[in-house]
Amino acid sequence: MLQDRTSLARPLANVYRERVTDLPPECECLMLFDGVCHLCQGTVRLVLAHDKHARIHFAPIQSELGRRLYAGHGRCADAPDTVLLVTREGVFSHSDAVIEIARRLGGVWKLAVLGRLIPRALRDAAYKYVAMNRYRWFGRDDRCLIPKPEWSARMLS
Repeated sequence: MLQDRTSLARPLANVYRERVTDLPPECECLMLFDGVCHLCQGTVRLVLAHDKHARIHFAPIQSELGRRLYAGHGRCADAPDTVLLVTREGVFSHSDAVIEIARRLGGVWKLAVLGRLIPRALRDAAYKYVAMNRYRWFGRDDRCLIPKPEWSARMLS
């Protein structure tokens, strides 16, 4: 079942180590994304370009690993509706995932934590509105994102 976190101070169950045993030890966290969505692909490219310490790894929800983990956290892999960030501390979804990804990028991106001042219901409503319209607004591909060779080590499947 998907676990959510209301603040960085409240620990979650250790879902990562219990459910994800086949990730490399250097994988600090894993972003599960819709691999055919142009908006999601752009987000992955942005994170890859700004994650200087290579902390975040990626798996399209359409991959074997992505489907297993997405479903394992209570989501329907056939109709992805949110990015999931699976970490050693727990799982983040919707606007919390976006904020946590930005926080892990460091630098000016850390300012995204100020988004937590906005009530989650409002943040998630905006997130869900964009998610519902992402294919119409940004488009979609018939196949998943193919990474540049220098990024392939961070793409898990």
